[in-house]
Amino acid sequence: MRIVRGLESFPPDAAPSAIALGVFDGVHLGHRAILGTAVTRARAAGIDALACTFDRHPGDVLQPGRAPAIITTLDDRLALIAETGVDGVVVLEFTRELAAIEPEAFVKDILLGRLRARDIVVGFNHRFGRGARGDARLLESLAARLGFQAHEVPPLLVDGVPVSSSEIRTALQRGDAAAAARFLGRPYAIAGSVTVGAGRGRSLGFPTANIEPDRPLLVARGVYRGRLEADARRHPCVVNVGVRPTFGERTLAVEAHLLDFTGDLYGRPVRLDFLDRLRDEMRFGSVDELRAQIARDIAAARAAGG
Repeated sequence: MRIVRGLESFPPDAAPSAIALGVFDGVHLGHRAILGTAVTRARAAGIDALACTFDRHPGDVLQPGRAPAIITTLDDRLALIAETGVDGVVVLEFTRELAAIEPEAFVKDILLGRLRARDIVVGFNHRFGRGARGDARLLESLAARLGFQAHEVPPLLVDGVPVSSSEIRTALQRGDAAAAARFLGRPYAIAGSVTVGAGRGRSLGFPTANIEPDRPLLVARGVYRGRLEADARRHPCVVNVGVRPTFGERTLAVEAHLLDFTGDLYGRPVRLDFLDRLRDEMRFGSVDELRAQIARDIAAARAAGG
């Protein structure tokens, strides 16, 4: 899959394309349906299948300080989009200038004129252009006049809920990592590096890898069953996300106790999957009570398959 960053880098002699348009944060099952539709329509027409996405998240530009935290980094997003079979991705820098373009001009000048779209696929809730006035209805009204095909992908329901990035964030913020995984089609994950911690876990008899995440965490505080990948190997683990209230600390930490593992991960890049939540964060009356609960958490993780 080729990646083109910016319109100025897009080849003027590129083949016609079917374009899936969207931010695609999370590349969840609904996004995969949109991207897959573009691939199917492109193959049927004998043209290229492209995804057109944005760097940064529009909310980060238009509502700084109020924008939703991202589910996936841009690099992760591109890797996940590649799995859908598209021929290429065009990454547009999202700026206030881009947001101010009238939706009709965005379609005519950018999608049709620069990217040579012959088919444009969007999700049911996608908006674009000045004032977020562009949507599937506008695309359909422009299609006959400007000579392209427009296709709206309806909502994909999981557990009776339309899958969306906002639903995934809501699930994670209430600690429901399992629901988020059903919406995503895979576990919610972060990357990061293993740093030197306070050594609390080792002193309790359960050594942990202290992880510095590569993005703001979306999951609620608590204890999770997880899976940590390091050096191309995956290890089941129990993950604590919290401030260690038993010890009176206040700094949020992400600590993973790897099951049946011995070794040194300091300084290593890792990937951490959140599979499901075992319990809330708790304050214990003594270290012995905490130690006993950790043992129960590990037993619960093993019983669930970790």
